[in-house]
Amino acid sequence: MLPVTYKLEKTDGKARAGVIETPHGTIHTPVFMPVGTQATVKTMTPEEVEELGAEIILGNTYHLYLRPGDDLVAKFGGLHKFMNWKKPILTDSGGFQVFSLGALRKIKEEGVYFSSHLDGSKHFISPEKSISIQNNLGSDIMMVFDECPPGLSDRKYVIDSIERTTRWAKRCIEANKNPDRQGLFAIVQGGIYEDLRQKSLDELSEMDESFSGYAIGGLAVGEPREDMYRILDYITPKLPDNKPRYLMGVGEPLDMLEAVAQGVDMMDCVQPSRIGRHGTVFTKYGRLVIKNAQYSEDPRPLDEGCDCYVCKNYTRGYIRHLFKAGEVLAQRLATYHNLYFLIKMMNGAREAILEDRFLEYKKDFEYNYNLGKKSTWIQSEKI
Repeated sequence: MLPVTYKLEKTDGKARAGVIETPHGTIHTPVFMPVGTQATVKTMTPEEVEELGAEIILGNTYHLYLRPGDDLVAKFGGLHKFMNWKKPILTDSGGFQVFSLGALRKIKEEGVYFSSHLDGSKHFISPEKSISIQNNLGSDIMMVFDECPPGLSDRKYVIDSIERTTRWAKRCIEANKNPDRQGLFAIVQGGIYEDLRQKSLDELSEMDESFSGYAIGGLAVGEPREDMYRILDYITPKLPDNKPRYLMGVGEPLDMLEAVAQGVDMMDCVQPSRIGRHGTVFTKYGRLVIKNAQYSEDPRPLDEGCDCYVCKNYTRGYIRHLFKAGEVLAQRLATYHNLYFLIKMMNGAREAILEDRFLEYKKDFEYNYNLGKKSTWIQSEKI
């Protein structure tokens, strides 16, 4: 039996509500997963991340391999003990980070040679090495080492990439030393070409018994939004019903709800913490740039409809002051709120699916969010 399993509880159209069981606990889907790139969700303690409702976080194989080193993490008993996070962890394969290095890397059949972005030192990651690192990290869910082509790559490049990804997936399966306690997810590639997405899925499906779930990779990497939606509409319903479906690297609220509508179960993105650290927060009525001068005397919370710790205790005026003063607390409060916002949105989507009203929930959310995007009091860039 695979160490990570999925149970479908309810569908509403193509949207799904389910439960993922892992060695470190249960995950209720659809779910947003905060990203803890370097064994930390930036500015947050693990206790705070749990407090705001996260059931799973991500760790980054590439970054943790370079610093502090996966062997060191293993000496601490794995990533859970190293960072004091008791719930499930998913680790990416390092592929996306390596391939995004551009001129600093060289792709070969055996793997990828690259220079560290930290100090220029030379390194090599193969499918076997990626799995070895993830075995040392001890994550509940590991990703196969794949090639992630740029969003608008031509067909010839994408075909070669798919075939290499398939070969590498087989090598990842063979390299996994902990198949009884670490689930392995496949990654369906294929760019913006429907037939190539089908080709990738067909090839990976031949190894289905070794995969605990399937990810959709290579989206939100530069292609137009309409292409992303078209591919989601095409490929997501074709993924196995009895395993989790993971859309990689998407964290914009409207895109997330569209993905849920197509049957996606899991999503992650650095966006909520990244924009939070720079003074932008999510609200019911779109994004709000809290550093703007118009909020200097505003006694309201970041989002008047939010019940998170930040919105219960602090005003826009105070948080703006913290940003202008360069206080770290500003980044912490904005990040906390943004993560809470997306987790609450996904919990609301799950509840709506269970109650057969997901499309209504999605429509109401989109109406309010788009209404705010047109409003100058939300979008003003005067600081």
